[in-house]
Amino acid sequence: MTSPWQHTLRDFETYLRLERNYADNTVQSYLRDMAHLRRYAEEHGVSPEQVDVGLIREMLKELADTGIEISTQCRLISAMRTFYRMMVVEDAVRENPAEMVEMPTRPKHLPDVLTDSDIEAIQSTFDRSMPGPARNYVMVEVLYGCGLRVSELVNMKLSNIFADEGFLQVFGKGNKERWVPINARALRLLEEYILTLRSQIQPKPGEEKYVFLNLRGHHLSRVAVFQFIKEAVEKAGLDKHVSPHSLRHTFATELVQNGADLRAVQEMLGHECLATTEIYTHLSRQYLRETIESYHPHYKK
Repeated sequence: MTSPWQHTLRDFETYLRLERNYADNTVQSYLRDMAHLRRYAEEHGVSPEQVDVGLIREMLKELADTGIEISTQCRLISAMRTFYRMMVVEDAVRENPAEMVEMPTRPKHLPDVLTDSDIEAIQSTFDRSMPGPARNYVMVEVLYGCGLRVSELVNMKLSNIFADEGFLQVFGKGNKERWVPINARALRLLEEYILTLRSQIQPKPGEEKYVFLNLRGHHLSRVAVFQFIKEAVEKAGLDKHVSPHSLRHTFATELVQNGADLRAVQEMLGHECLATTEIYTHLSRQYLRETIESYHPHYKK
């Protein structure tokens, strides 16, 4: 006798192949994921139509307790959502129970925080008598001094620099505009680069407005920035995992640890949500704990 689950999963396979036009490997992956729900539901005597958000959460908790990866849990939820979208379309259920299940959050792996001496060590590897390394020196200074995303840096235009006001006009995610202060040192280096180095480069058509150009006249790519920072970190002998984002991360950490208002930091970083900025509060608390553990005599007992 065909079980309700066997019959419905056969329909699901047809739906994935014919209506969603998924490749065979993708279809098989969805069916393997759905086998977890089928097993759990059948153990509890629940048909596909009777599954609710509570049962799905209980199943996911059981799987999580076995040590299943968060990425696998997310994939299972995605498969269940697709399955129940089909069920809603076919009027087999009124609503999709998997849509009410929150995706588990991945733990935030924060990059290493750099010190001033780390930044100086990185910059000291650039031979400033050479055009490329001299430009890279300035780019590191702007990343660290303004907390920019690498994409924001490489896409910066000459018209985005407001030297008299001491601000950069930045266009971040979703082309959202924000204004970021630039310190006197970074601004001076930036202006020197534009006047002495960039002025010697003939930009390619369409590249005239970009601030940072390679020697062939194209604006730099994100990959190029990642590469020269990686090479500089190796030359400097730093035992840290450093990327362009590390400079932005350090910028924010310095501000929060020194008492900057969190909403001001949020504005400067261009975070849509304050919760994203709050990771630096947690980091600051950890810094305070490490400080007291290092210097309070009772913590050493």
